Amino acid sequence: MASPLSTGGPGALFSGDPLEPVLDLFARYGDSGYGGEAVTQLEHALQTATLAAAAGSPDSLVAAALLHDLGHLLHELPDDAPDKGIDDRHELLAARKLTALFGPAVCDPVRLHVAAKRYLTAVEPAYLEILSPPSRTSLALQGGPMSPDEVAAFEREPHWRDAVQLRRWDDEAKVAGLETPPLAAFADILRGCIRDPLAG
Repeated sequence: MASPLSTGGPGALFSGDPLEPVLDLFARYGDSGYGGEAVTQLEHALQTATLAAAAGSPDSLVAAALLHDLGHLLHELPDDAPDKGIDDRHELLAARKLTALFGPAVCDPVRLHVAAKRYLTAVEPAYLEILSPPSRTSLALQGGPMSPDEVAAFEREPHWRDAVQLRRWDDEAKVAGLETPPLAAFADILRGCIRDPLAG
């Protein structure tokens, strides 16, 4: 997929913008494969954000949906890293990157979306059946279903419910050829979620 941030294209919208370092990652790496699924990284991000927006979610959760897998674009591991027994810890990479721009309402669901998969496999036995084969492979690397103590700790996270909802959209957002709004359509939502640096 040609990114809307390509040089000379609509990406000029982001020139000099505080979002530019984040969105430039989609411009450069968004066409890479999404871990053995039938979509690219950018297609997956746009599908997840589109599902969040269609559900009437707050802008912070739409932003988290768009950016939840940004960590995959921050390392140099191959697309098949999970098949080689490597957990890229992409949720932590993304959360650390995004903390410079966004507050907990965006960053926490991103940080927790992998934990949410482990949570759901623990509290909803049927959930495992809907996971794609690549998601099942990565689940094993990520620790498998949570223990009861881990479930309780997860439910003490302030944004755990948002993380669970994000996880469900994440699982759905793997449809080859699905039409979505372009990345530029989410620019105002992202910009509106940028935290005030004076707020701490």
